[in-house]
Amino acid sequence: MKSVIATHAAPAAIGPYSQAVRFGNLLFCSGQIPLDPETGALVEGSIQTETTRVLDNLKAVLEAAGCELGDVLKTTIFLQSMSDFAAVNEVYAGYFPTSPPARSTVAVAGLPKGVRVEIEAIAHVKTA
Repeated sequence: MKSVIATHAAPAAIGPYSQAVRFGNLLFCSGQIPLDPETGALVEGSIQTETTRVLDNLKAVLEAAGCELGDVLKTTIFLQSMSDFAAVNEVYAGYFPTSPPARSTVAVAGLPKGVRVEIEAIAHVKTA
């Protein structure tokens, strides 16, 4: 059974999509960008600051579904520039210190609202 996950602890969707969708024991999280969930404004600053906001948003969506970062099986990171790869990795490693999920990282021509980083995830939900 498919169910939509939504939380005010993460930014509202900026288009016709859900923050996450649960299907059985899998959770598919839409890409998060560095939006402040309280104001809806872009978080400005270094790529590290943006990545931290993105991962905090992702964590909030996971928690709304009863998951945590340790339940993440796969992430995809979208970067506007591969020159940010090392800095994003540094922040990312702090959120996944042990048994990190599988991951792909791709450079893209552009991201929503002109941000530099977006991260999506697939997680395992412990209870059906």
